[in-house]
Amino acid sequence: MVTLEQIQQRLIETIKNCGMTQTELAKKLGISNQAIGQYLHQNRFPALDTLANLCNIVDVSPAYILFYEDEGGAR
Repeated sequence: MVTLEQIQQRLIETIKNCGMTQTELAKKLGISNQAIGQYLHQNRFPALDTLANLCNIVDVSPAYILFYEDEGGAR
């Protein structure tokens, strides 16, 4: 079973590797920097459209974030 903590760890890793700050990513997504922080460190999961847009921006597959793919996840 995949936990929220595992998904959050993938999100943290993905955002670090994309070369953007949380603030830059939040601006591109049209959400607050606090919302990004909540996705990464609190029990909050992005809406599906936000997750899809985030994955497009950082060029990673949603399947990778959700543990349907094991490595890379680049589309």
